[in-house]
Amino acid sequence: MRLAGKVAIISGGSRGMGAFETELFVREGAKVVVGDVLEDEGRNLAEKIGDDAVFVRLDVTSESDWAAAVKEAVVRYGKLDVLVNNAGVSARGTIEETSVADWDRVMDINAKGVFLGTRAAIPEIRKAGGGSIINISSQLGLVGMGESSPQYQASKGAVRIFTKSAAIQYAAEGIRVNSVHPGPIVTPMTEARRSDAAVQEMMVSRIPLGRYGESEDVAYGVLYLASDESSFVTGSELVIDGGWTAQ
Repeated sequence: MRLAGKVAIISGGSRGMGAFETELFVREGAKVVVGDVLEDEGRNLAEKIGDDAVFVRLDVTSESDWAAAVKEAVVRYGKLDVLVNNAGVSARGTIEETSVADWDRVMDINAKGVFLGTRAAIPEIRKAGGGSIINISSQLGLVGMGESSPQYQASKGAVRIFTKSAAIQYAAEGIRVNSVHPGPIVTPMTEARRSDAAVQEMMVSRIPLGRYGESEDVAYGVLYLASDESSFVTGSELVIDGGWTAQ
């Protein structure tokens, strides 16, 4: 098994990509702390999995919630090897349509949440002798798009550069940090857009492979970065976008 003996925290792990990552990690031998604000879904997922997963309520903008999640990993499973900063929110609108509150909400969850999670996890990953941090960005952290919101794209660009900074700072301690850049994926977060036929047609037309990705398309990339197979990979961008950014 590719993650045998490893302990992971996955934020936003209750549904969508995070839930698939959680189940995949467990199948590959890991113990997983599922962190999310979606308490019912998170508890149900952990109960379905059994002893190899536990749910904690995790608001990624809260320092105390992050401290509690890391403590749960160490107390329950003995250590922490892997952090997946998966939690995120989307938004729509132009710059002129974006309020300060809208900007702050998205930046706090998508960018500050990654910073807080990384900062909280590093001491325990260090104690474990090194490990892997995987930050979920977006293809819109690499290229712009007029139909997406400025705060979403800015937040995902911030995740990309933060990842590189962290990778350089902690490489000597064996802590690898990489970003994953999914394109349009079939998840609850994209449901509203996918239900609009015109928007769906426009989005698919921009994807050379001609379809939305699935959660497993991303999860297997995350699995690779969490595993020792990627032991010489840090500060990198794993783009899983159906060819969107190749154009």
